[in-house]
Amino acid sequence: MTSDPPLLVHLCGTQAWSQALRVGEIRPESGDSPGAAGFIHLSTLEQVHLPANRLYRGHRDLLLLYIDTAALNSPVRWEPGVPTDPEAMLFPHLYGPLPVHAVSRATAYRPARDGTFPPATELADGAQDAT
Repeated sequence: MTSDPPLLVHLCGTQAWSQALRVGEIRPESGDSPGAAGFIHLSTLEQVHLPANRLYRGHRDLLLLYIDTAALNSPVRWEPGVPTDPEAMLFPHLYGPLPVHAVSRATAYRPARDGTFPPATELADGAQDAT
């Protein structure tokens, strides 16, 4: 994917979002941190449930931050996820900070009773703002 990206979202815990609102941005983890990738993982609505289920199964404090890509100052690169993701699926990675002014809205992203997250496209029409 190299054309204008579709709507992009970022998974974020409520505490991390509160901190971002105080400091004005979310920064990629430092390359010195174990497991740090040097980018902020973004997703499309159709794919955000994959990292949510892999990393946050059962968490009830997640938000979907809806990103206005025109307000980003750093590059977004479409890159492979992990080997268990669907073949040829690319995820958008933001190589720089995510400024809070680029977030058009934040909505709660709650798991089902079994702890799994549904695709966000199923929630898009009935999403409640969490800001």
